[in-house]
Amino acid sequence: MPAFSHTSPKQPQKPLQVRAEALPARLYFVVSAVFHYLGPAFAVLLFTRVDLLGVAWIRIASAALIFAAWKRPWRQFGRLRGADMTLVVSLGATLATMNVCFYEAINKLPLGTVAGIEFLGPIAITAAGTRTRRNAIAFVLAVFGIYFLTHLTLSGEPFGYLFAFANCALFALYILLGHRAAAGGGVLGIERLSAAMAVALVVVTPIGISRIGPAVLHPVLLLAGVGVGACSSVIPYVCDQLAMARLSRSSFALLLSLLPATASLVGILVLRQIPRASEIVGICLVMVAVGIHRDDAREAA
Repeated sequence: MPAFSHTSPKQPQKPLQVRAEALPARLYFVVSAVFHYLGPAFAVLLFTRVDLLGVAWIRIASAALIFAAWKRPWRQFGRLRGADMTLVVSLGATLATMNVCFYEAINKLPLGTVAGIEFLGPIAITAAGTRTRRNAIAFVLAVFGIYFLTHLTLSGEPFGYLFAFANCALFALYILLGHRAAAGGGVLGIERLSAAMAVALVVVTPIGISRIGPAVLHPVLLLAGVGVGACSSVIPYVCDQLAMARLSRSSFALLLSLLPATASLVGILVLRQIPRASEIVGICLVMVAVGIHRDDAREAA
């Protein structure tokens, strides 16, 4: 892993920072997974009134504003040099493009198809990082679990697959860049993430700001947009940084198999949606996979 040129002097850790980094990495991942599926609940209010690209812009813009109020990312840009600047710009461009491709894909394909294709990237990263028989078994179980949960079917508009596979590649790239951003600690990663979200806003604005339509003067839609940004692009990405700082790429990628399982569990507990037998099998396989997996890099988790 290349060294970064972050030149600011090392500051003593604050009590809140110490407590945040003392919590288990898997706990942050669970929080990320839960909020990952609360975001769409707010997005439903937007999809009927706002163009998909407008929703993508509102999501990123609201997240960027939250980070701006919290982390003052412009101070980061004043300190970034060389590899750090390249990393932040690359991560920001990836986040913007990934979100746009995801929304375009689900507009043309069934959500289960998009989700199934999306997880091909993390599966590849997990496979590349598997070094032990135990983790190989966990990998196989996770693959079958995701298959049962996402119900991958090849249907929908052919052009949608272009966006779906682009989203898959960008999701994998997000994992790789996110781990580089987390180098040096999750708190430093959050600082880089805040700057990257500002870059994402710059990237998505030319294609999205003209599509926000009635949301401009509608308080409920604006609040829904803030909810989407906070639940989909702030809390999960912050938790990802705190988890990535202590998990190898392959371990983090395997934990991503919890996302469709979490969606099913939320459906059971909140929406009283009774899962099909295949979904129950998928949840069990994913839980077993996560339970038996061990970080090959022996990082703290």
